[in-house]
Amino acid sequence: MKDTITRATVLLEALPYIQKFCNKVIVIKYGGNAMISDTLKKAVMKDIALLTIVGIKVVLVHGGGPEISSMLKTMGKESIFIDGLRYTDEETAEVAAMVLAGKVNKNLVSMIQQHNGKAIGLCGLDGGMLQVDKLQNEVDLGFVGDIKKVEVSPIIMALKNGFTPVIATIGADKNGQTYNINADTAAAAIAGALKAEKLILMTDVRGLLMNKDDEDSLISKINIEDVPRLIEEGIIDGGMIPKIKSCIDGIKNGIKEAVIIDGRIEHSILIELFSDEGIGTLLFEEKEHPQ
Repeated sequence: MKDTITRATVLLEALPYIQKFCNKVIVIKYGGNAMISDTLKKAVMKDIALLTIVGIKVVLVHGGGPEISSMLKTMGKESIFIDGLRYTDEETAEVAAMVLAGKVNKNLVSMIQQHNGKAIGLCGLDGGMLQVDKLQNEVDLGFVGDIKKVEVSPIIMALKNGFTPVIATIGADKNGQTYNINADTAAAAIAGALKAEKLILMTDVRGLLMNKDDEDSLISKINIEDVPRLIEEGIIDGGMIPKIKSCIDGIKNGIKEAVIIDGRIEHSILIELFSDEGIGTLLFEEKEHPQ
């Protein structure tokens, strides 16, 4: 009986959040260990199926770095990384398009449907969804795209017909040249263009830590006005900087809030969306903390 009461309490706690997000768009960037571990992968697909059943419009954006590396290795081609970022020559760009929009994308679509979801696979080339120029960086990363425009009509069409769009992060420039796109950047740009209620970035860390060596030092909420100070103090550094900046770009473009969560935890999406405590680090722009 105690277990039954506990389950009822959990459902009651979730109710106001289900009401809050019902008929709203949530963009989830999927990657990291949650994309490698079969157990975590199944948990994420179940979460997405559940969200759609309760009326939440989910857009799933994914990368697939390990799969790209594996395919390149099979071809006898070495993966090259510069400061932790993949260098993408023309051949690698073609491999990325093949792997992301093919094997990885369709596998995720299949898994969602195995859990009674309804999904459709897309990539940034479909309908001119992700229109890019070559990323101008301090270090040349090759065929890596900088998103200039998001054409949301293919995504909206899928959502209106009850599908979960599963989007591979490949784009093209005006000449039709394909580019690989950072999945965090793509998810934020898509969420901003859709004016999404929330952006969720799944990572392999708990979120932003006050002390990077202490997982108990999680910073649960950040006003984006405080980000420059946190970068200056070295609290936001390394690979967390582009993730945080992606969240800020999305918020500036119309996302209500963005959160970085630990994808290593089963059902972390549900915990974030449907519990009072949430999980990870929430970024917001409101002068008052969100409830």
